[in-house]
Amino acid sequence: MVPGVKLVIFGKQGAGKGTQCQRLARHYVVPHISTGDMFRAAVKSGSEFGVKAQEFMQTGELVPDDIVIGLVSERLSDLDTRGRGFILDGFPRTAQQAEALAEHLAPDEIDLAIDLEVPTEVVLRRLAGRRVCQDCGTNYGPDNPPKEDDICDVCGGEVIQRRDDTEAAIRRRLELYEKETEPLIAWYLSRDQLVTVDGMGTPDQVTARLIRAVDTRREHRHAR
Repeated sequence: MVPGVKLVIFGKQGAGKGTQCQRLARHYVVPHISTGDMFRAAVKSGSEFGVKAQEFMQTGELVPDDIVIGLVSERLSDLDTRGRGFILDGFPRTAQQAEALAEHLAPDEIDLAIDLEVPTEVVLRRLAGRRVCQDCGTNYGPDNPPKEDDICDVCGGEVIQRRDDTEAAIRRRLELYEKETEPLIAWYLSRDQLVTVDGMGTPDQVTARLIRAVDTRREHRHAR
């Protein structure tokens, strides 16, 4: 295996990015960096950044680029990403963020940007029934409920519905996602770094597709 895989994974909320990023992180032995987890940790801590981010998160608005870019750039400078790589989940969300990421990594670059494709109606059903552990952040839903009602399988914490998972907030986030990511998709396509992967099926089936896409791209790059 060639070390140092650098991946960007995006898709609609509820597409299963979190689950698949965790699986890929274990497979390639790199850190899974979720901007959502970083935001929630900042909100919970009550920091100045957390207070600013919370205002946008509660209404389903996207957090401004300058806040997000600063947070992610700081995280990518940590020791666990140097020489090993990373899997970015939730960043970049805009072409401007993608440009900032490319500048941060230069002269290196990502291996692949993956668009995990799931139909909107499926996403709405998943998100309406989504629950999350308030302690460790593990996600649950209609297709993967906790073994015991309201108790996390991982840490035993309480499983709740997130405040920003109301139907109105969900629809608003999906509308914003479509609007904001269209230029992002075009940006990665122009650099020949984008691949779309079908996110439907069992978790194992989706993981197999993702690994095949990543390994095919890496083999092609290292054969040049």
